[in-house]
Amino acid sequence: MPNWQPITQERHGGKHWRRFGSYRFAADRVLVPLAAAELSRAVMHLPIAFAQTEQGPMLCALLGVQPDRNLFVGANGRWQGGYVPAALRGHPFALARTGEDQLTLCIDEDSGLLTSPPDGEPFFGAEGKPTQAIQDVLKFLEQTERSRASAAALCKQLQEAGLIAEWPVKLKTSGGEQPVGGLQRVDESALGACPADTLKALQQSGALTLAYCQLLSIQHLQRLGELAQGQAQSAQQRRDDLGFLGSDGSLDFSSQH
Repeated sequence: MPNWQPITQERHGGKHWRRFGSYRFAADRVLVPLAAAELSRAVMHLPIAFAQTEQGPMLCALLGVQPDRNLFVGANGRWQGGYVPAALRGHPFALARTGEDQLTLCIDEDSGLLTSPPDGEPFFGAEGKPTQAIQDVLKFLEQTERSRASAAALCKQLQEAGLIAEWPVKLKTSGGEQPVGGLQRVDESALGACPADTLKALQQSGALTLAYCQLLSIQHLQRLGELAQGQAQSAQQRRDDLGFLGSDGSLDFSSQH
């Protein structure tokens, strides 16, 4: 679990941080929130779904078929796709709500990216002010948060219009059909029967564009199946390559490959 701590002069004034070089931190992230501003790029590469939260439906990228396996993160930690959601690009930083309208920049102190000088970059400059790099991170996360709130408002409009329905996804993998539960999608039939005045309102707000993007993104489910099959084959190959080891870890040259 991440250990989020607010960035303060007292706690981090003598510390440095490093930029991440691997997406292994996201290896168990299967549903990742999407912001409205990134929708046009995400729809070209990732399957998009809705997930219900206490605040309503959340727009998110679907990155796997198992609860804790992100198929877009390869064994080497590299991203296996054409677009990385903004929610992952801010690592190891995040915003935490400390008041009704106040957000505080935090760092995951267990990320392995919190360092001591001279390794990495400083949090604060000579005058005790946040460095330009930290200011840039804060700006990026604030913009992403505002855009994510916009996406949530559009999702709520679609839900109120009766256009979001359960989505019983089933993907074909090397192990057979893999069901993916708890997801929702745009109800295409309900969208086709939507009254003209409702469609106009959804079009003006941008919710209709979001609905079409979600439907268009369904084509990328095939990509999930391909990634699942490819990683299963790679895992089998690694097991085969280690076939010379006996069950107790001793060398076994009796098997022929």
